Amino acid sequence: MTTYLTPAGFGQAEYVEKRSRFIARIWPVKDENEALSHIADMRRQHYDASHNVYAYIIRENAIMRYSDDGEPSGTSGQPTLSVLRGEELQNACCIVTRYFGGTLLGTGGLVRAYTAAAKAAVEASGVSMVSRWKSAVITCPYARFERVKRLLDEHSAVIEDTDFAADVSFHTLMREDVADNFAAALTELTAGSLACKFDGECSRAIRIK
Repeated sequence: MTTYLTPAGFGQAEYVEKRSRFIARIWPVKDENEALSHIADMRRQHYDASHNVYAYIIRENAIMRYSDDGEPSGTSGQPTLSVLRGEELQNACCIVTRYFGGTLLGTGGLVRAYTAAAKAAVEASGVSMVSRWKSAVITCPYARFERVKRLLDEHSAVIEDTDFAADVSFHTLMREDVADNFAAALTELTAGSLACKFDGECSRAIRIK
């Protein structure tokens, strides 16, 4: 299974520039039809807006689409798409609704405003990694806590819980493609005194930020 990033959930943020309101919303979507459905919903809900700009990226068939919805070419849809690409998001749809505040922002101002709004929506939604994961509980003495924690971080492991008892136990998920490397590194780090035993597998989206 290929690993990719996607919005962790629905996110919404608002950016105001010279009384123009930019309301940005982002969703994780499974396909282009779902993205188009969100776009149609926002157009109905905000029929009175000056513009409903959108951008979306669909992993299957490498689909990327955007619309300036009447804004000057290159000032809105493309910057919104650039935010999605910059965050390396896939299966993502972002719509930025603008209510004109009476003052023209100019080309540069529009690019900055749409970019800022889209970035704020991404921040509000968070980011998940979709992958196939292996689960494991790694137990170590307190003296090795920092080194084992560092090793987990180096292998981008997700620590779901940590138990502090007689020893420390990390309840973790690791991407399938790095799990064996982590197990070998743990054995090397501890001269074989600690071993990693994987006890399950799953395919899911896990929030990473």
